[in-house]
Parts: sequence; C-alpha cells; structure tokens
Amino acid sequence: MHKKIILLIGLLFLLPTVLHAGDTIRCASTTSTQNSGLLDYLLPIFTAETGIDVQVIAVGTGAALKLGQKGDVDVVLVHAEDLEIQLVEEGFFIDREPIMYNDFVILGPKNNPAGITGTDKVVDAFKKIHETQSNFVSRGDNSGTNMRENRIWASTGKMPGRSDNWYLSVGQGMAKTLRIAAEKQAYTISDRATWYSIEDQDKLDLAILLEGDPSLFNQYGVMIVNQKKYPHVDYRSAMNFVIWLTSPAGQQAIGAFRDNLGNVLFTPNAGQ
Repeated sequence: MHKKIILLIGLLFLLPTVLHAGDTIRCASTTSTQNSGLLDYLLPIFTAETGIDVQVIAVGTGAALKLGQKGDVDVVLVHAEDLEIQLVEEGFFIDREPIMYNDFVILGPKNNPAGITGTDKVVDAFKKIHETQSNFVSRGDNSGTNMRENRIWASTGKMPGRSDNWYLSVGQGMAKTLRIAAEKQAYTISDRATWYSIEDQDKLDLAILLEGDPSLFNQYGVMIVNQKKYPHVDYRSAMNFVIWLTSPAGQQAIGAFRDNLGNVLFTPNAGQ
C-alpha cells in the first residue's frame, strides 16, 4: 500500500503532462456523497485544477458497483470495503484506494420504545429492537448502508423475516428512508453525513440513539474500472481523479468540507 501511494504521489508531479483539457469521466458514487453536498463541493475544485469534468451517477453502493462491473462508468466511489476488495481480486476494478471515512448512527423515536439508549454495542441494540418488535425501517436496496445493517442483523443471529410486520424494507435511498422512519416512528441506520445534511432534519421526530461503536466505522474507497475488460474506460483521466483524491490537495479539501452547522462529515485517511 505504501509503495502504491508513493507511486501515486510520483504520478501527481506528472499531471501537467498527462491532462487532456475537456476530458470527461463518469463516476458512480453513493447517495451519501451526493446528498451531503460533498461532491458538489469537491468536483469543481478538481475540475479547476485538472481540466477534467466528472459526471456523477448517485446510487446505492451495490448499484454503483454493478455499473462498474458492466463498464458503464470509469470510476466508482463507494463504501463496502470487503466487497470492493473482492471485486478487485476478481478483476473488475483496479487501483483501489481508501480516501476517507465517517460512521453510521442508529436513529429512532425519541421515546425509544426498545430502550437502546445507553447500549454500547450495536448488536445488543438490534437484539433489543428484535425482542421488543419495535418498528425498524431498512433501505433494502443493497446499498453500503443496507449491507452494514444486514451484517449487524446476522451478528445477532436473528435476521428479520418477511413475517416480521415490525420490519419494513422500503427499497429507497437514505433520505427517503429517514423520512419513512420518522413517519412510522421507527428505528433505522444511516450514515452520519446524510443525517446531518438532510434538509428537513429538524422536522423529523428522530434522534441519534446509538453511536461510537467501532463496528459502525464507515470507510470510503475509490477505484477504476479495469480497462483490460472495458477498453473504452478513460484510465488516464480516472487515474488523475484517484491521484487527486489521495493527494494532499484532495485530502485537505475533503477535510475542510462542513455542513451549514459546521459539522465534519468526512475525515480523510488516504494512505492509512
């Protein structure tokens, strides 16, 4: 990993000789990077410095990875580390780099019917939700958030089934899922960035009831679609994007991003 970062930094110095003004790449990314405003903030900086435009397709992580596997985009920026590594090993993607992290939080009704407040472990909180059959709304869309939720349920040994009326799988993005959870007065899991940035947060009768469990750590990575599988992929421009995101300039830009209340939404950690 350190050798790779050194190589990327070396390539960074070559940027002026490899850039093609007017180039455009397609990036499949998560709804959290889009809804939080991060990409609206980052991409103009990248384009100004490199001349490369980035067209974003914002979907759940599972859908973003599928777009990459089919060669429909040049690069993906997602948060499902184990699956990302697996797909690199299978040859669909190359040059994967971690770039930043945040965390997941468990939200729920302020009256907390399952009594999860004070619980340190998210697995124990999910067990209480299951035992009390308290309403829970799942994204149910194979996103990175949904994958993490399923992993937690699996750890409890009590995966909700179709007959569990208290469990609602909605097949929606994070913002819509949060609004449904508020309407149903249900628990849900969200990435912190989307919760902080959702425009009508103050109208949603939900609160963060559990946070800080190490298992809620949420790593984001960027990787390029393998040009050997899809020759049309613009590897050069995509690599410039990866180089910039992992460079001091890109990392500083990520770290400087805040919501309108001054909350830090993503922490840069390239090369770590």
